[in-house]
Amino acid sequence: MKRREFITLISGAATAWPFAAYAEQSTRIRKVAVILGVADDTEGHARLGALKQGMETLGWFEGRNAHFDVRYTAANPEIIRSATSEIMGRAPDVIVANTNKVVIALKQQTRALPIVFVQVIDPVTAGLVESLSAPGGNVTGFMSADFSLSAKSVETLKEIAPQVTRLAMLRDSTDPQSIGQAASVQMAATSLGMELTSIEIGDADTISRGIDLFARRQNGGLVVTATPLSTVHLETIIAAAARNKLPAIYPYRYFANRGGLISYGADNLDLWRRAATYVDRILKGANPSELPVQQPTKFALIINLKTAKALDLKPEPTLLARADEVIE
Repeated sequence: MKRREFITLISGAATAWPFAAYAEQSTRIRKVAVILGVADDTEGHARLGALKQGMETLGWFEGRNAHFDVRYTAANPEIIRSATSEIMGRAPDVIVANTNKVVIALKQQTRALPIVFVQVIDPVTAGLVESLSAPGGNVTGFMSADFSLSAKSVETLKEIAPQVTRLAMLRDSTDPQSIGQAASVQMAATSLGMELTSIEIGDADTISRGIDLFARRQNGGLVVTATPLSTVHLETIIAAAARNKLPAIYPYRYFANRGGLISYGADNLDLWRRAATYVDRILKGANPSELPVQQPTKFALIINLKTAKALDLKPEPTLLARADEVIE
């Protein structure tokens, strides 16, 4: 073989090797663990769908180059511990999880596996990240709001139901994100001269009894904090509010869709779609500590006019004009 031909052959082989290695890497199935709330909750399935949709737009497809290992916790502490431990044992490439409780449990078990959170409230105060701009460690993600959103909810409830002078707050005292919201609700209620009562979100009977007892006096209203247990018991909460003719404001759109008076909060499906961008970057080698925590960019105010009519409420035109959706 002539020297020129030999050099050309070696050069071509050297050029081909990186492409072959890249092809092998790109076709390797990467494991994405996902931890959600309730298995039979249509909203939970929609969030998973939004994440997968976002991943597909970035070139990640189930069974081709990605596998989604999904677990549901139902806001149950024992199931959270079991699900997070099981996920750890399966050694995923990245974990996507929502709610403060779940992410705290994950962080206690690993300082190495990358974690992308969604729907977490005030991750700095919760100790999940060092700061929003520089998270540090192995955790970053997309927060649903800070605690000030709870104060805005109280103000919005007062706007649609001016007669409310007594406020019942549904909260989960074991949930860090609910505790922070409670403090914000307290400050807003005080500034508006409203008497505040706390009702613990336990089981369905406890919730119903608490709301029924509060409603024995007039001029009451209800604010529901954004915590997994409020979603688990949303049918009970909405039914109790309707039964007692209590104006109520909820944290998520699907509460209003199912008969709640009004909801105000971040667009969760948008957060889950955006979370795919961080999963993509981490799978391609990015360090979570260098990915700043993202805040919500889309909020939704939903008013259920049918429920308002049942409560003899007539929302002001200015409030209706601000609404992103009015359910007739």
